[in-house]
Amino acid sequence: MTEIELKFQVPAARHAALGRAVATQTAARIALRARYFDTADRRLGRAGLALRVRKEGRRWVQTLKGAGDGIWQRLEHEVPLRVPPGVQPLADPALHDGTPAGGALRQALGDGELQAIYGTEVTRTRRLLRAPGCVVELAFDQGALTADGRRWPLCELEFELKSGEPAALAALAGRWVQRFSLTLDTRTKAERGERLARGMRLGAPAKARPLALAADVDCAGAMRQIVANCLQQVLGNASDLAHEADTEPEHLHQLRVGLRRLRTALRELGPLSPQVSPEWGEALGALFARLGSARDRDALAQTLLPALHKAGAGDLQLPVIEPEPAAQVALRENATTLLWLQLLAFAAGSEVSPQAFAPAVQQRLARLFKQVRRDAARFDALDDAARHRLRKRVKRLRYLSEFAAALFRERRLRDFLKRLAPAQEALGDFNDVCVARALFKDPAGDDPMAMFALGWLAHERDDAIARCVAVLARLRRARPFWD
Repeated sequence: MTEIELKFQVPAARHAALGRAVATQTAARIALRARYFDTADRRLGRAGLALRVRKEGRRWVQTLKGAGDGIWQRLEHEVPLRVPPGVQPLADPALHDGTPAGGALRQALGDGELQAIYGTEVTRTRRLLRAPGCVVELAFDQGALTADGRRWPLCELEFELKSGEPAALAALAGRWVQRFSLTLDTRTKAERGERLARGMRLGAPAKARPLALAADVDCAGAMRQIVANCLQQVLGNASDLAHEADTEPEHLHQLRVGLRRLRTALRELGPLSPQVSPEWGEALGALFARLGSARDRDALAQTLLPALHKAGAGDLQLPVIEPEPAAQVALRENATTLLWLQLLAFAAGSEVSPQAFAPAVQQRLARLFKQVRRDAARFDALDDAARHRLRKRVKRLRYLSEFAAALFRERRLRDFLKRLAPAQEALGDFNDVCVARALFKDPAGDDPMAMFALGWLAHERDDAIARCVAVLARLRRARPFWD
């Protein structure tokens, strides 16, 4: 079977109130004790599989969960076990033979030997909730992940769709978000348990996954798949940034990349689907802006600042700027979680449009490339605002090309991207120089090192412009892959 569920982290101040809301007269309370199995070299985890044996009250169940869509859908196969009292059962892969998830398990496991890697100790309060368009099981879990004596506290609320539409599930969850300030978390217990077993709290930053649209896909279907693809990257990074105190700059970078991809999809392709709300792009733009300065400073600290030190700027540091709300604050706000739910509901829709996607995206690619070519031809005469606009158009052209990649010939697309990628990189370097000059402008009045930095950056700016002119000339001559 396939399970569809949404999971949320519960803020500490709302634990008691949420517990009372779930624990109505029809609710059941049950103790869950589980062990998760994998090979020593983590073959199942790498394949996106989770195999567990769990005691649920007095009964035992073995469950295999398959790789899902990275958002809210996973394959699941569950088998009840008959276990004598006092026995701690091991996982048996044969119990899942003949199922789609079982086939994936056999392929991933090979001749590997299973062993218990981590576990959970949870008290679950669950109840069935009927709402317009859906029947949902609420599960409020309180307890901990365990591995080698380490514990990671759990306090989560899950919404599992028993019948009805995913959009109705998202709407119901949104009402609970507003009542209890819940934050969406796409990390599974298995993912977090594996991290705990390795002594980690963070996973690798989520990057964009390739998208393979069918040749005959309609506009509505293409938009849903593109939005879902972007959300995998966005939510994969937002989950760590929202819920972990210490994160890496790359998580924020990849979140911003995902947001740019999503904003590109809504801006360039949104008019193709009447279900797309203009408010989504505005909300994403506001969130992106709030996450901007921290990422800009991270980028400068990793690139230009070392070069300035090498050039003779000694102990020069980036100027202090007014602190912005942390990414964690922005990502935990109700408005952000509600935005994710609206986008998830759209991606799970089933509307069909009569318009084919391929010719529609061809028109948009051609229009965007025409604008890029026009400004690339006069780059050295543009002001910095127009150069920044060109940089954003080049990024949108790249993302749009990647969304539509499966619809066109691979070789021609690859040749086009070989000219587009260097242009994006050169424009990014130029933008970094502009950001650094703005940061050092005020301190330069009474700081000799900041004045030195401005002089060095002036030369870098000239060099960056020359590099942009060269790569943009190559891009102008690129053969459109969509013709």
